[in-house]
Amino acid sequence: MTKKKVKIREIFKSIQGEGPHVGEQQVFVRFCGCNLKCRYCDTDFEISKSKEFTPEELLTEIENLPAPVPDVISLTGGEPLLSADFLEVFLQLAKRKGFKIYLETNATLPQELLKVLKYIDTVSADIKLPSATGIEISKDDLSRFFALSTDKELFAKIVFDKNITDDEINFALELAKEHDFEIILQPMMIGDKMSVSADFAQELFDKFYSKHKRVRLIPQVHKFLNLR
Repeated sequence: MTKKKVKIREIFKSIQGEGPHVGEQQVFVRFCGCNLKCRYCDTDFEISKSKEFTPEELLTEIENLPAPVPDVISLTGGEPLLSADFLEVFLQLAKRKGFKIYLETNATLPQELLKVLKYIDTVSADIKLPSATGIEISKDDLSRFFALSTDKELFAKIVFDKNITDDEINFALELAKEHDFEIILQPMMIGDKMSVSADFAQELFDKFYSKHKRVRLIPQVHKFLNLR
């Protein structure tokens, strides 16, 4: 048994509430820790509440979930790629058992992605906007990440509120056109309510759609359903 271990905040079955796979049942593995501190983040990945697993132990935990166990494992967090060395071992085991791998990532760690990319089926990447997150991320860093992911199912989520700017819109559109990926516009939520009006969301969608047809507006459905 390998000695690699990581801290996992929780492992559970639920409905995917974001992006083009919305409504699918998946196994969610929430990793602790993140290299960013987004202003809107309300995810509980507190390390003190976590449990430590080896790759083998994590796979056993997933397989022992109440039946039926979904065949898609969503790696979420936090930022899963902070545990890329662990994932390199775990994902080999999971793929041998027939699981599909869905990676949720902030798209800022391209070198870590390289370690596990061949085991990933779907890359759900974020484009973090300063107006929503309070964080500046360079276009070059994001571009390197997206360039690596283009042979996978790839889409980018953009969490926005009423403060989104035209410069941010153009920034995201340039990346999407350069790497030919779908954009998922995701209104920032306050509880189970969108932080913007439906009219604002439609106007923003139209701005994107006029320049890039591969765009969808999808709120966080799991929050409407009061699911994890």
